[in-house]
Amino acid sequence: MRADLLTDAVDGLDEALAAVDGFDQVLVGGLLRPQPAQAAGLAGLADAVAGSPLAGRTAEASEKTAAGAADEDHFLVLAAARTALLGSVHDALVARVEEAVGRPRAEETAARAGAEHPVNLLAAARGWLCDLARTGWQGIDHELVGGAAPVVTAMLPEPALRRLATLLDGFAAELAASCPGATLERIPVRRWADLWSRAMLLTLPGADRTAAVTEVTGRLLPLGVDLHEHATAVQAQVHAVFEPADGTTPRLVRAGVSAPKPDTVVGAGLWQLLRPHMSLLAAVSEGRAMELDAMPVTAEGDLLWDDAHATPGEPADAFVTARVALPTATAAPVTPVDRHPARIAVPVLIEGYTVEKEDDGLAFRVAGERLAVDAVRVPAAGPLTAEAVASSGACLGLLRWDAGEFVLQPLAVERTVRKKPVAVHAGAWAGGTADKAGVRAEKAATDAVTVLRERAGRLLRK
Repeated sequence: MRADLLTDAVDGLDEALAAVDGFDQVLVGGLLRPQPAQAAGLAGLADAVAGSPLAGRTAEASEKTAAGAADEDHFLVLAAARTALLGSVHDALVARVEEAVGRPRAEETAARAGAEHPVNLLAAARGWLCDLARTGWQGIDHELVGGAAPVVTAMLPEPALRRLATLLDGFAAELAASCPGATLERIPVRRWADLWSRAMLLTLPGADRTAAVTEVTGRLLPLGVDLHEHATAVQAQVHAVFEPADGTTPRLVRAGVSAPKPDTVVGAGLWQLLRPHMSLLAAVSEGRAMELDAMPVTAEGDLLWDDAHATPGEPADAFVTARVALPTATAAPVTPVDRHPARIAVPVLIEGYTVEKEDDGLAFRVAGERLAVDAVRVPAAGPLTAEAVASSGACLGLLRWDAGEFVLQPLAVERTVRKKPVAVHAGAWAGGTADKAGVRAEKAATDAVTVLRERAGRLLRK
């Protein structure tokens, strides 16, 4: 891997992010009566897209907003310009990663039109988002934030609107927990601007169009599991290489499963909530491939997992897959509305490094270049620990971009124990385990779930 390419500056990156930051600060104070500093932020956004097809409309929207005369269409244009800038950052960073690892570029695919949505509900959602933008994060209160509730309630029965409804619901809940905005000591400026911009674009009919779903048949070789935990939900995303049965080029794919959870179920207990929905988790634990037959997959590489289309295959070591199949596997393209630096998660294998312990964590020295290691992302639901990463000689992980630099999130490591290489996987307990620590964690989670079920049963009987 060309580690030097991950540390070299990317042309135009800082300028694009500075324009985004300038606009994000505009949203802090609100767009109702912009101050001179806010007008500068709006002008900076317009200047950043001056050479694009958005130039004319963004310049007009910037001028109207700075004068306090903008309407919903102008706000929509500003959200689109901000999204386009972050999309360009995403593309530049992904191109740099592909160059560094020597992986083939993904080919763009045609998208089909999105489903028809009730225009009145989209307009209602856009109206609430525009009220937020006019008020600004410093001016939010419970009355304003509560305006999202009837919109979300009306959207949820519509399957085609649940993506936007879920986003609005979560965004509103986050804002409500921060009310009143005037008392906030710290505002998550980039995050709230991301959520606002994305929601604004999803109120535009056709903005959520996706590529057609196809079916694939062949062998799936798991690389590792990325676990995301929230107080009320958990998601496991399996990254893998798919080898088509027809012998065409291998592809990078993902398979995800989610489940609601009580906040008392943590650690290894999370797997109990996910296992019944995906047999692939057992294959990950056992180090096996899966044979797929007509499994649905999107053009973005997301398998729409159905156990009826999968059977366990032969043993398949993740590190062998990473050394043999990963270098030639192509990544799927990303739809425009989803292009964002935070989305970058590229599977890579790093070898021949030295470990450097730092005050705030770990770093690998690869060919003389420093690569930060995000060991905080390693879940407590598996045997992989920061100590195991620090004593490793090979690391299979996800290359991400965070806080202005590339970082590596470990999924598995190889370390030497008694002169033999031993692999430690973050998802080793996904399908069950005989590991003593895993068994204890599973038992504690089982006890917690049993107690919760008993309490729920008593409440229902009453």
